[in-house]
Amino acid sequence: MYISARERKILELLLANQDEMTVKEMADALDVSPRTVHRDLKGVEKLINEHDLTLNKKSGIGIQLLGSTESKEKLRLILFNLSHNEYTPEERQTIILSELLDSSEPVKLLAIANDLNVTIATISNDLNKIEEKLEAFQLSLIRKRGYGVEIIGSESAKRKAMSSLISENIDEAELMSVIKETIQKKSTSQVDTITDRLLGLVDKKKLLIIEKQINEIKSDLPYSIADSSYIGLVVHLALAIERIQQGEEINFDEEYLDSLKPTKEYKAAEKIVKGLEGIFRIDISNGEIGYITMHLMGAKLRNERDDLLEDSSLQIGLIVQNLIKFVSDETGVDLVKNASLFQGLVAHLRPALYRIRQNMRISNPLLSKIEQDYSEMFNLLSHAVRVHLPELKVPREEIGYLVMHFASAILNKEETKEVKTLVVCSSGIGTSKILSSKLEQQISGVRTHNASLFDLSNLNLDEFDAVISTVPLKDFKKDYLVVSPLLSNDEVNKVKQFIFNQKHLVRIDSKKENVKQDLVGINSRSYLTLISQIHRYSETIKQILEGFFLNEVSNEGKSLQVVLLSQLDQLRDKGVVKNSQDVLEELLKREEIGGLGIPGTNMALYHTRSDAVIRSSFTIHRLNRAASVKAMDGTEMKLQTILLMISSKDVSEEGLEILSGISSLIIRDEEVMDHFQSSNEEQIANLLATELKTIFDTKVVK
Repeated sequence: MYISARERKILELLLANQDEMTVKEMADALDVSPRTVHRDLKGVEKLINEHDLTLNKKSGIGIQLLGSTESKEKLRLILFNLSHNEYTPEERQTIILSELLDSSEPVKLLAIANDLNVTIATISNDLNKIEEKLEAFQLSLIRKRGYGVEIIGSESAKRKAMSSLISENIDEAELMSVIKETIQKKSTSQVDTITDRLLGLVDKKKLLIIEKQINEIKSDLPYSIADSSYIGLVVHLALAIERIQQGEEINFDEEYLDSLKPTKEYKAAEKIVKGLEGIFRIDISNGEIGYITMHLMGAKLRNERDDLLEDSSLQIGLIVQNLIKFVSDETGVDLVKNASLFQGLVAHLRPALYRIRQNMRISNPLLSKIEQDYSEMFNLLSHAVRVHLPELKVPREEIGYLVMHFASAILNKEETKEVKTLVVCSSGIGTSKILSSKLEQQISGVRTHNASLFDLSNLNLDEFDAVISTVPLKDFKKDYLVVSPLLSNDEVNKVKQFIFNQKHLVRIDSKKENVKQDLVGINSRSYLTLISQIHRYSETIKQILEGFFLNEVSNEGKSLQVVLLSQLDQLRDKGVVKNSQDVLEELLKREEIGGLGIPGTNMALYHTRSDAVIRSSFTIHRLNRAASVKAMDGTEMKLQTILLMISSKDVSEEGLEILSGISSLIIRDEEVMDHFQSSNEEQIANLLATELKTIFDTKVVK
């Protein structure tokens, strides 16, 4: 069977979209004219008619592929396994780039031209385009007559380019299927798809071995890893093993490597490397460990119980508040007190800023759609990051994710709790969040819960009335609906119908169960879990409010360490700490990691979790003389107000969430910060009580 490159791409677009697509949309996606699409559609129509499918053409609306799911899957499988002898220019350039990156010596233009069945002139033109792409990775192209063509640059830059090439051209769900060993088995002779070409950079068996090694160190990390970052790490390690076996080693700055060694991520990376060295019988350098550490640091997936006190999170919290205030002022929509937006942005920005600073690229498959649908918000946030992150060049992909967070917050005006809907996405970064907000805003009665593909096996799917996904779910037993993360108007109607059907079925199925439930009552274990959670929230709130005080401290002729120790002695006498000196040492260790002063204020937040602390405490200590202290942004500042927050090392997740809530309150806006810098103890106590009540009500009051 012969299918031209454009016909194949049109078929892939029609199969991927359940709704109508206009000819203009197809032309834009293929970078050709609408007339060309009209011409190619004739060949497409002949092909689909052979597979019991039809094209539904609606004037002014678009074109839609109609037919049974079975027929569509059969066609998709044919396209998937089809051996191509023609590629689009973009596909051809991807193949050439992957071949050049994988080669350790110059490649002849004639060999590439013969492989792809095109002229040398065509390849030469493709290389001009490739040269532009390589600049982003600090790589260059060498072309000499009689010598061939070769990519020049560092090993780390080549690996970044390889990883980017795979992530941009292979669907995440498909790559996860490779890792999970559920991909459609293909004949070894059929190796001409883009997926095959790119996965030729790595050995699929290596992917599975490496995934197992990473899985074993998950428990060593104090956080979950985002799905997209998890995949990126697996691909990076597979590439690293391939390159090491070829004799290629990465260079890593020794001084920077030493700074990474004390981290938990470095220890986890060492554990990964030790396992891989034994399996593949190779020696892996410390530089490689450093590079894996960087991946782990940039892979953190935070949640609503993120510890805002950890490392640089509070400093990032300040950046987030500046961004929120900037957008609020420009749009006229007050988002300053939106706790979900604040937590979501802190969770995203912490690893994102690390990636940006280390020049680690991230893909955003929805970027063009975001720029089109949210152009004003995109331009606004592009300006906001230039103002509040002037020292960094934030890539458009990251700005796209920020847009999704803000768009989600603005859309999410109504909170409903009638139809519990599971929203699934593959990235774990934000696509499900914006879809959730659109669902809740546009469909009355929907309450959503977000999950990633890796989460599905850990969820009780019977708890949900409906499942909506942004990606196909392989081997998924429950009914679900696939939609675009940006949810078109037609998709809204489809979701409404789907949810109605699911809800109707649930009601029918539950009629018999209701009789039994009246007799049996609620599940005792679930209720006990809820009561325990409420107790942990309320216990921490009780400890904070009962133990809160503000005092004036005379610090003339005294160092900050002496002042802190005297205040800790007071807390020891109140039964809050067991050993003042031990807690002081923990506080000073935390200060060594980075400044604790809050820029633009006279406050510093001294905080730690220690075995020497008995119960959670938050107190304020006002100095009668300003002292010098290092701020979170690295500058020196004058300190007048010590905010002291301590807890036991084994504080519960609920307790940690309460403490993080206080931290985010402190930096919420100028008005709140002024309150904390004042000497009105009752006013501050009331402010704390109001905030803690809000957190408690949000989490446990139904």
